Amino acid sequence: MSETLELLICVTCRLLDAPADPDRPRPGRVLADALQGQMPAGVTLIETECLSNCKRGCTIALRGPGRWTYVYGDIDPAQAPIIAEGAQKFRDAPQGLVPWRDRPEHFRKHCIARIPPLVPPLEAP
Repeated sequence: MSETLELLICVTCRLLDAPADPDRPRPGRVLADALQGQMPAGVTLIETECLSNCKRGCTIALRGPGRWTYVYGDIDPAQAPIIAEGAQKFRDAPQGLVPWRDRPEHFRKHCIARIPPLVPPLEAP
């Protein structure tokens, strides 16, 4: 596989009803740490700040060239194995379109957005 696929994890969001606690790591940070060593080949984990989904944090996104981008929320860091499984299915599916029944249950129920692939710009005449 020559293309690079990415799993973005918001490391700044917190659970909506949880108070900010400077001594406790944010759920996205815990998830990113838990996924180290679990990522499928060909999928790069990228830590990012604010995916603007604070009401449904912890949030991730899966993206890649010529593929649909998916944004998922309401993730518990303990779900790291489920996230790795979903990333593998995304990697293996043409254009990232994993059949609905084949998606991990959390991915079926907590999809925030599905964004079409970028279309290459038209050539100037």
